[in-house]
Amino acid sequence: MYTRKEYVLLKQRLEEPRHFIQVLMGPRQIGKSTLVKQVLKDLPIPHLFYAADDVPTSQSKWISDCWAQARLIVKGQALSQLVLVIDEIQKLSGWSETVKKEWDSDTYHDLPVKVLLLGSSRVLLERGLADSMAGRYEEIRMSHWGYTEMRDAFGWSLEQYIFYGGYPGSALLIGDELRWRDYILSSIVDATINKDILQNTVITKPALLRQTFELCAAYSGEMVSLTKMLGQLQDAGNTTTLAGYINLLSQSGLVSGLQKYAMDKARKRASIPKYQVYNNALKDIYVDKSFQDVQMDRKLWGRIFESAVGSWLMNEAFRHRWSLYYWRDGVDEVDFVLRKLDKTVAIEVKSNSESDTHGLHMFQEKYHPVQSVIVGQNGIPAETFLSMDLQELFR
Repeated sequence: MYTRKEYVLLKQRLEEPRHFIQVLMGPRQIGKSTLVKQVLKDLPIPHLFYAADDVPTSQSKWISDCWAQARLIVKGQALSQLVLVIDEIQKLSGWSETVKKEWDSDTYHDLPVKVLLLGSSRVLLERGLADSMAGRYEEIRMSHWGYTEMRDAFGWSLEQYIFYGGYPGSALLIGDELRWRDYILSSIVDATINKDILQNTVITKPALLRQTFELCAAYSGEMVSLTKMLGQLQDAGNTTTLAGYINLLSQSGLVSGLQKYAMDKARKRASIPKYQVYNNALKDIYVDKSFQDVQMDRKLWGRIFESAVGSWLMNEAFRHRWSLYYWRDGVDEVDFVLRKLDKTVAIEVKSNSESDTHGLHMFQEKYHPVQSVIVGQNGIPAETFLSMDLQELFR
């Protein structure tokens, strides 16, 4: 069984003395529960694992019941430590207040119950953590699978990763593309929208939310104004509603609207968004061509290639808490701008023989990035770039 890089970090955190609640967050179907089970299997500490999937959302008392069972085992067996794991905890209303109360009670009574919380809805997790849990938790962020992981775990080629994205559960289905598309739609898109968003957030127009996702995913790698988007949506409301829906889709790990890079925050917020999926499978389920036919269409393949690079950058930015933008000034453009603290890296993606790098030069003159990188033709090969530790770009 393949082990992701977060395995080492999570195991180290759970082996440490009890200081913080550990919160493992990331989108659906990327292997959070599998990773936890791998760690627990190799951890020389007793544990209890509970999942809130089928628990009514109003039953926050269920958390206290899980905690009470952990305390009984610790006291009854005179254990020096025990790990309590609760999966999909964000589904339960008022979960953070209950967790805070139980954690603080254990701290006061010196009970050695370590706690690991898992969740797939980043918006709900972070909302609860911000409300009640300050100073009591640490985040471990898991992202979508990258090229090297899909290659090492499933033997995928670069082209397969670019088209089929990075969902491990879909790896065995790519020989039947209709089955692969059905899996992505039902297990990822429908589950995320219906369970992570609609069940926990008041949405006045659910059909519009779904349409917004489909359009943003299809446009991944492209800049489209919200006003133009409204013209392609039914019963669309206004741009404020649309922007709010895009924000929810981003916080759920589906698709985001990148802002234009600028030193002025107001200009960033007012910019035309560049849409970017977090996993290229989410774009390509809306491409009406097969994997083989797409590769023969060089213009279409170029857009899919740029979107794949963007999804890799989006996930690395999420994991490392960096910011990702695009840049445009008139006809000059840079595909992606990665920012870490006060350092920026400019990244231009070239999928064909196009050699124009004027936009990159203009960005260099104006903002002085620590690195300027071309990915693809006449630059770093895509396979090399998608295998890099991107932290090296900032050194």
